[in-house]
Amino acid sequence: MTNGTHSYVGAVGLALLLTLVGCSAPVSEDAAIGRSATPTAASTAEAGGSDVTAELEGLEQEFGARVGVSALDTATGEAVTYRADERFGFASTLKVFAVAELLRQVPADQRDTRITWTQDDVDEAGYSPVTSEHVHDGLTLAELAEAAVRESDNAAMNLILDQIGGLAGLDDALAELGDVTTEVVNEEPDLNRIDPTGTADTTTPAAFTAALAALLRPENLRDGDRAVLIDWMSENATGDALVRAGAPDNWAVADKSGGAGAIRNDIAVVTPPDRAPILITVLTTKDDVTAEYDDALVARTAEIVLAALE
Repeated sequence: MTNGTHSYVGAVGLALLLTLVGCSAPVSEDAAIGRSATPTAASTAEAGGSDVTAELEGLEQEFGARVGVSALDTATGEAVTYRADERFGFASTLKVFAVAELLRQVPADQRDTRITWTQDDVDEAGYSPVTSEHVHDGLTLAELAEAAVRESDNAAMNLILDQIGGLAGLDDALAELGDVTTEVVNEEPDLNRIDPTGTADTTTPAAFTAALAALLRPENLRDGDRAVLIDWMSENATGDALVRAGAPDNWAVADKSGGAGAIRNDIAVVTPPDRAPILITVLTTKDDVTAEYDDALVARTAEIVLAALE
């Protein structure tokens, strides 16, 4: 399925979300990186007669990959999970939490502060389509935050980290959301290089979905800032082929993608018409760590999971 229009979570859906995200599952405990012999799905995963576990196992075999999912229907409290407590590299999905912390720390009237950087900063960061065009004039904090979410600009992410207390500041922000599972160790682009024997720069689907639910509660992010974040996630340039492609045409999708090498991820707020949103994290990695990621794996995973909650 495809969603050809960019749209944002409407006021009604967002209001419903704020009252219902408290239903989210608790953050999972640490799980080792690697394929579990017996992946499990929640009991609600067979909703609508669809055996989600079997379908996702089939996708893993087809794509030669490991898939992790945690989806929460905030209207009902139902969840669909698959390898939700296993660790995956988070890649650029982390940027949504860094930007949210910037919005939390910096008042709106101070976000027009102009930040500058060097060409070396851009070169060291890797993929930086926006900041590479503004080495000589810089960007405001708000523009950097938007670039990090909508364009997944790496240098923008690193500059935002500088504003929120660095890697430790972001780790503390996640802990405030209840996420003590995610391990933030490196900036861009090194956070994309995952050691399968360790846990640095990894998370679990359950941890990210729970953190997203906490992030969207009013005590953690002001109403106006939450609306700004959702707006940026709704018209990002990097998510059309991911969860958005797996959602029905008339469902609004606000997401943040991530991908590097064998890793392809998406974290999203998905809002069906006249319903409270579904929060979903899809994390994937190819079994062959030298292989390139595949957008279709994320899209088809989302299609299966969202259908089970439809």
